[in-house]
Amino acid sequence: MAFWWPLLVLAAAYSLCRLLLFLIPPTVPSIDVDASDGTAPILFLSHLHLIHIFNSEGVPICLAAVLAKEDSFIYIPRKGKAAQTDKVQCYEPATMKYLGYFPALTPDEVKEHVAQARKAQKIWAKSSFKQRRQFLRVLLKYILEHQDLICEVSSRDTGKTMVDASLGEIMTTCEKITWLLDEGEKWLKPEYRSTGRSMLHKRAKVEFYPLGVVGAIVSWNYPFHNVFNPMLAAVFSGNAAVIKVSEHATWSGCFYFRIIQAALSAVGAPENLVHIITGFAETGQALVSSVDKIIFVGSPGVGRMIMQKASETLIPVTLELGGKDSFIVCEDVDLPNVVQVAIRAALQSSGQNCAGAERFYVHNDIYSAFVSQVVKIVKSICVGPPLSGRYDMGAICMIEHSEKLQNLVNDAIDKGAEIAVRGSFGNLGEDAVDQFFPPTVLVNVNHTMKIMQEEAFGPILPIMKFSSDEEAIKLANDSKFGLGCAVFSGNQKRAIKIASQLHCGVAAINDFASSYMCQSLPFGGVKDSGFGRFAGVEGLRACCLVKAVVEDRFWPYIKTMIPKPIQYPVSEHGFAFQELLVEALYGYSVWDRLRSLVNLVKMITEQNSTPAPAPGTRTKKRR
Repeated sequence: MAFWWPLLVLAAAYSLCRLLLFLIPPTVPSIDVDASDGTAPILFLSHLHLIHIFNSEGVPICLAAVLAKEDSFIYIPRKGKAAQTDKVQCYEPATMKYLGYFPALTPDEVKEHVAQARKAQKIWAKSSFKQRRQFLRVLLKYILEHQDLICEVSSRDTGKTMVDASLGEIMTTCEKITWLLDEGEKWLKPEYRSTGRSMLHKRAKVEFYPLGVVGAIVSWNYPFHNVFNPMLAAVFSGNAAVIKVSEHATWSGCFYFRIIQAALSAVGAPENLVHIITGFAETGQALVSSVDKIIFVGSPGVGRMIMQKASETLIPVTLELGGKDSFIVCEDVDLPNVVQVAIRAALQSSGQNCAGAERFYVHNDIYSAFVSQVVKIVKSICVGPPLSGRYDMGAICMIEHSEKLQNLVNDAIDKGAEIAVRGSFGNLGEDAVDQFFPPTVLVNVNHTMKIMQEEAFGPILPIMKFSSDEEAIKLANDSKFGLGCAVFSGNQKRAIKIASQLHCGVAAINDFASSYMCQSLPFGGVKDSGFGRFAGVEGLRACCLVKAVVEDRFWPYIKTMIPKPIQYPVSEHGFAFQELLVEALYGYSVWDRLRSLVNLVKMITEQNSTPAPAPGTRTKKRR
């Protein structure tokens, strides 16, 4: 007993030290991100002109807005005219107040950005995981201390409410950062694998190296998270990142870039490691042609064009192309709770959510009760400018999208659907009426209607009945999309069984989109929802060159040697030797393998004891 006491004391002391280290937070520097241009805070800018900010080598690394005049004005879109291609115009969707413009970069300018990022990446590839984690901690600290600023910028540029911004921008990004801090290094270290029977004397492993420059073309619906999501994975795995922000969220994306630049500077990283570029299709095409991997978040149509362009340089592609997620409600659920989840699943960020629920299938037995409770809540929802009052839902980001949503509703009504309820409008202001769409509940819907087939990307809840689990599965799979699903049942095994038969990339059991908050999991879909994965272990490693390495396990004592029967010039017993070797390694039974091994040893012994034949002569064939 006396022998164990010192060991127990040492173990207790070690555990106590680990606990104290866990409780003591690491030292993380604060960063100061300039939230103003000229004399005006960025949150109150009006008519802006844009200039480049140059690095010490004279290369533009970001864009900044310069105040031109104090009085803001309402932005009037160029309806019926050719689209402007040299400038990206920015405005607030909720008020139509003009924010300014950014230059649409030319292909040559894009290539220059990528070239600078490539130089910086060669330095960053040698950085330690300690330095990379510190970069993440600096970002996390800034985010936690400036949640209101980040959310307000997102709200102004996309029209979402502050709550929607917190859920979709802040929480998701913080979850990704903390997962990378906790597990990122673990999944990028060499991973040892089994060697199989023929290579028992070897050691096999997979190593992960940076690809170089990872490009991303991201959507507008969550401008903060959509910039940070690919950037975090790329930079933590040792890459540079060049990100083209959407022309519908350029203003916010360029501000968020300042946060990244300040954090990189705080940890001594190369200043050109991350770039934000602005523009339209030509800018995006130039990016695809210049980088070592492309991540695209957007529509299936553009995704196909990205693939075609990427085929010219044969770079890996990850496509996240939206979805038409099903939301299945069985008859044995806690109805009030599920109704609240359903409404959040449909109306988060005004329904402009890649993983939003767009098709609701409710069991016959509770259909009427479900619809009744949904109607009661949706009727109380008020829509308006998110920063000018306490509204439940904000604006639609793109001007023409409200018209598309109404066309989907009209098509459903023409085919027999009914509007059960619509939410109300607040004080919209006469200049931004077209930017708002009320939450709309549709009943008596079926799959002949476009609302059940096309991605709506808006605050519409089409609710359809089903009578059996088999019918629900058939309906949910009747879609060209396959991103995610949500299945609700009081019997969890039943919900799991239903979800396992749905053809999609992510599934939530008795929840909505919870898989995305588990950042250890991959995110992506099938069919028209795209392919490849970002997030999770798979997404992190997708930013890497995956290299298979085999080395000697007992070097230098056991080395690879070519057996004499198959050395050049090959013996006439070479094939017989190979037959015995295959049987010795892979025979059906242990006895078959042992018998072949004995014969193999005999053959080698005979070969070694037999004098080598004279050149040009042949030995008698062994029988």
